[in-house]
Amino acid sequence: MKIIGIALLMMGCLMTFSLGIDIFQGFDVSQALYNAVSPFRVMEVTELFVLFFLLFLFFAESAYLFIKKRKGNES
Repeated sequence: MKIIGIALLMMGCLMTFSLGIDIFQGFDVSQALYNAVSPFRVMEVTELFVLFFLLFLFFAESAYLFIKKRKGNES
């Protein structure tokens, strides 16, 4: 769970930094938000499949380790 938290914290900090730079350059907030998520809009189907597959593997492994750790404490 620490890894997920750290990854989300880093993503939030980097998106905030990106939004700040866009706003500093003169974009309004809606355009800055669009610029932050636009790389995901131009991905092709195979790229999206790989992205979601890797995210699925990450969360599946986290869930497996969590369940394994929880069952180990019951004994």
